[in-house]
Amino acid sequence: MNIVYFDGVCNLCNSAINFLIDQDKKQNLKFASLQSEAGAEVLRRFSLPSDDYDSFLFLKGNQLFQKSDAVLEIIKLLGGGWPILVVFKIIPRSFRDWLYTKVAQNRYKWFGKRNECRLPTPELKARFL
Repeated sequence: MNIVYFDGVCNLCNSAINFLIDQDKKQNLKFASLQSEAGAEVLRRFSLPSDDYDSFLFLKGNQLFQKSDAVLEIIKLLGGGWPILVVFKIIPRSFRDWLYTKVAQNRYKWFGKRNECRLPTPELKARFL
């Protein structure tokens, strides 16, 4: 199963999830907020801090990807021309993750946040854990 874990109160993250839902024509992806029970479970399973939501996480089978690697792995599963962006893997991970971290650290200031996690519509509920 391919599961995208995201910060459920972050407007940037919620916009990214909406984008992924629209682009994932084959419905390869499932979603869970990091604040949910499913999110807490993956954080425990991989010994990650339970109060730090600064990274998208992507669980592909039993392998967990974080930060820019998570984004690039997710892109591989999208339709259309999006997988071409995997070419950014040639950029060293240290630089990609540094840039990712800068955006993550400022995401609330730049994009705002919600008081609660996103609730899916009834038709999308099956894709959320």
